Amino acid sequence: MQCLGDGAVALTRTAAIEVSKDGPYRITGALPLTDGDGHAEPRTAGASTEHYSLCRCGHSQNKPFCSGMHWYIDFTDPAPAEEPTLFEWAGGLPALLRMTRIFYQKYVPGDPLLAPLFAQMSPDHPERVAAWLGEVFGGPKLYSQTYGGYRRMISQHVGKGLTEAQRARWVALLSQSATDAGLPADPEFRAAFSGYLEWGSRLAVENSQTTSRPPANMPMPSWWWVCNATPGSRISALDGSAEAAAEPLVLPGPAETVSFARHVKPLFRARDRQSMRFAFDLWSYPEVAANADAILDQIRAGSMPCDGAWPAEQIEVLARWIDGGKPE
Repeated sequence: MQCLGDGAVALTRTAAIEVSKDGPYRITGALPLTDGDGHAEPRTAGASTEHYSLCRCGHSQNKPFCSGMHWYIDFTDPAPAEEPTLFEWAGGLPALLRMTRIFYQKYVPGDPLLAPLFAQMSPDHPERVAAWLGEVFGGPKLYSQTYGGYRRMISQHVGKGLTEAQRARWVALLSQSATDAGLPADPEFRAAFSGYLEWGSRLAVENSQTTSRPPANMPMPSWWWVCNATPGSRISALDGSAEAAAEPLVLPGPAETVSFARHVKPLFRARDRQSMRFAFDLWSYPEVAANADAILDQIRAGSMPCDGAWPAEQIEVLARWIDGGKPE
């Protein structure tokens, strides 16, 4: 927990970085913020270190923190691509780097098949592999521009005599690292991701044999979605299942006292709660009570939740709860 300047106490949440729509980066969980020299960024007196917002529009008057200028310059996010690349869907270079660091730090050192292969690798090897995968999956040409492209990758395997057992272990543990790192688990992404690992690792075994003669000057591989199985190309059988199984809303009668636990909390779906986690917990009585007026304003304006306005009767329930003193 963190004690704020006015004596209030805030919970320390799980560390997270979120990109708000048409707005700043939202940071929660007491992540440290340092400048280019490694020094803590100065903050105004009483400012929270558990959560803060960072400028994304480039016009803040309090950089690197958000000052609200995105509202005045009409900053908007670029239109999303109709079909995201695997790189974008995976979470970009940060997600891939998180995965490769887990792989090389958690799994490789103690594995009898893989540890001998990577014992002499450079300290930045996880960064190199992440850059390679990022470029293969449709991201920036970081590996080609920084490390030498396909020719360089081939040179790292020549003569190593990789075995099928080592290849299979590499695929299995990198897949587990992807799960550990929180890469998307949807069938479409994992089909493409696993397909590349199988294809790329089998080429590595082939190119590593003493009798192999890899072709020179081959282009970088380029990987995409399998058989047009892209995100959003199907309706998931799990969509809405948790909400469908939830208890039906029980709206209070005209003369009934509105309580948070019985009437207000059920108004917020699991997806609503998740989308607002950067600010407060919609299933927490203290946090909703403290922000009730702002929540009501957003709901009345139709900007919360983002997928459709509340029916008038639900808005009335929330307003009655506030007017009634916010009983728990």
